Amino acid sequence: MTGPNDGTTPLGTGAPVAPITLNLPDGDALPRWGVERVPVPDAVVAALTDAVGGSVTTAAADLAESSRDWWPLAMTWAADGGVAGLASLVVRPADASEVASVLSICNEARIPVTAAGGRSGVCGSSVPLFGGVVMDLCALAGIRSVDAESLVVDVGPGTFGDHFEHELATTWGLTVGHWPQSVALSTVGGWLACRGAGQLSNRYGKIEDMVVGLDVVLADGSALHTGGNARQASGPDLNQLFVGSEGTLGIITGARLRLHPLPATRQHSAWGFDSFADGLDACRRMVRRGATPAVLRLYDDVEANRSYATGDRHVLLILDEGDPTMVTATMAVAHEECHATAGAAPLDDGLVDRWLAHRNEVSALEALISKGFVVDTMEVTAPWATIDDVYRAVTAAIAAVDGTLVASAHQSHAYLDGACLYVTFAGRVDTDARDTYYRAVWDAGTLAALGVGASLSHHHGVGINRARFMRTALGGGLDVLQSVKDALDPHGILNPGKLGLRSPFGTVAFADPS
Repeated sequence: MTGPNDGTTPLGTGAPVAPITLNLPDGDALPRWGVERVPVPDAVVAALTDAVGGSVTTAAADLAESSRDWWPLAMTWAADGGVAGLASLVVRPADASEVASVLSICNEARIPVTAAGGRSGVCGSSVPLFGGVVMDLCALAGIRSVDAESLVVDVGPGTFGDHFEHELATTWGLTVGHWPQSVALSTVGGWLACRGAGQLSNRYGKIEDMVVGLDVVLADGSALHTGGNARQASGPDLNQLFVGSEGTLGIITGARLRLHPLPATRQHSAWGFDSFADGLDACRRMVRRGATPAVLRLYDDVEANRSYATGDRHVLLILDEGDPTMVTATMAVAHEECHATAGAAPLDDGLVDRWLAHRNEVSALEALISKGFVVDTMEVTAPWATIDDVYRAVTAAIAAVDGTLVASAHQSHAYLDGACLYVTFAGRVDTDARDTYYRAVWDAGTLAALGVGASLSHHHGVGINRARFMRTALGGGLDVLQSVKDALDPHGILNPGKLGLRSPFGTVAFADPS
């Protein structure tokens, strides 16, 4: 059985989960940045109320909770009631036609609209920087249809991941295979909007590899359907225009995703290496030979010892699942390449069981932040030829920032041409220096990564936190993206302030590259 929800593990609530308690002694959250909060006039409130059958709210607590996600920097403000931006109204449409009505009304009134689902993102993507309307899409939930012969599911964007996979498994014997750590906190729409990855992406692909077609509503309320076939050559792939666009180009109201039969078998093993570079090279050789285990997680010695008490060993966890013949062949290649690495040796494969038992836990983040630490993760991709250089450059750059206690990394996803490097840092500084320290670490680590040819992000997206790096990362490509934005959303109402795009509602100093 893929994933944790095989009928024996309790499901999540199927609703957004707060990342940390938000202290609101006076009832209202406090936007941290001094940008103008766009109000929603009474006439527009009335029109929106009519459009969604009364599912609107301006209650202070609801506005505060609906205006934040799991961005670690914003979590440090929670004790003081701080948020990055505060909505003026929350609207909860029940279907795509109501989404279209809301956007048409807000477009005409020039009111910003920020789409939100599980709000589990860690870069501030679903934060309403300039107020206006938060559109909560959680009601657009559930499996609409399953084509078990073609292996395609039609699903609503507000469907939470654990409920989605549980129903696919128990009713259909199928899986999409998208298992992020946040599976119980996140929705299908969020996966698509931020171009997410699951922990088994080596086997099943990232979300952009899973999408067959989308339903999208544009800023003016017009609807379109993209894709729909196994492969096609009808111009550029419009699916990929909206996947990763973080709600800035259109609102996803439905998705067709590829399915797989539930795996018939699973095998796993653990290995220790003398160096991180040795482990990386073993992974490279595996995928070069065509072996793509569902999991290839290589921890540097710091992370390995912290989690598994393995001393100075760099630890590789390997797991594959699927057809028995294919799994056996894949694991045979993986073991050959590990054995061929000088100094490598098998470890207790119970380490993989330990990882499986805890891989979806998210409680540590709140615990550390509540104790005064500044913590976060930074995931980038790099070619195999330079990934060890990226590892050394990024961890060294972060470690050099005054206040940093630790900077470590693991390789989380491996592909034919390169891999994802997932960096974790923790620091301790005076309370009034936390924002400055956080930005300094992100500046140091990101610019070091980009400077040696890494990507800006692998699966967490851009949001607010990485917006200031988009020009460096994309160059002239950012101008092309801006042109697309201007064409599809000429009034700039969709999730302004994200992806490094211009906003008619103002600017935020944190997102500025200067």
